[in-house]
Amino acid sequence: MQPIINYSVYNYIQSNTPTMKSLKGFLLLLLFCSLNSLNAQESDDYIEFNDRKNTVHGVYLGLSFNYGTIDKAETYSSSFKVAYVANQQFEIGFIGTGFYSDQNKLGLDAHNRDLIGFYGGLHLEPILFSKSKVNLSFPILIGAGAVAFIEDDLDNDDEIIIEDDDWEHVFVVEPGINVLYNINRYIQLEAGIKYRFSSKVKFQPEYDLTRINGISGGMGIKIGVFNMGRNRYKKKIKDGI
Repeated sequence: MQPIINYSVYNYIQSNTPTMKSLKGFLLLLLFCSLNSLNAQESDDYIEFNDRKNTVHGVYLGLSFNYGTIDKAETYSSSFKVAYVANQQFEIGFIGTGFYSDQNKLGLDAHNRDLIGFYGGLHLEPILFSKSKVNLSFPILIGAGAVAFIEDDLDNDDEIIIEDDDWEHVFVVEPGINVLYNINRYIQLEAGIKYRFSSKVKFQPEYDLTRINGISGGMGIKIGVFNMGRNRYKKKIKDGI
């Protein structure tokens, strides 16, 4: 017994079933669209998977030397700092400063004395024009330290002894302005001026000096990595791929 074939249904299915040729055309069109989309995201030998921007991080160690005045007397200081840099636009860290001031003030014990001291604290520094070779910044130090007088007429073999009672504690705020020059990604030079504001100090025996306020200028160097940022959404295309 031969099967009964409904030719009308058969012809409808045949006419609406895609041929192999049309299927190949559809696959080629799909492949072309995929390659075109991938090429739109590709630039400079990188494939960028999205447009999200990462924060650029940096860290460094810095050393600077300054010359200025305290109570119109010549003052020499050096500073050491360690800081974190966010987006090459803002620094936050710690700075420590030591100084020597050629006061030669006459005390009640009839000895000429010079002033020494140290202070340190929080370092903050907003940076302008951070994408340029030369930047402008406004550092500020907020911290505390101690100062003391030493005898200036000692022989070379004499030992300088400063008792704990000779030290006077002091609070310091020191704003400034710097010009920064970026040699490369790892080295930066700075030059600028700053002014030191301090709380009152009272020495025994009495001296005219009551504050260590004063202006200073100097130069320094920073060594570290100022741009550790990498776009984790970009992948380097290997040669031959």
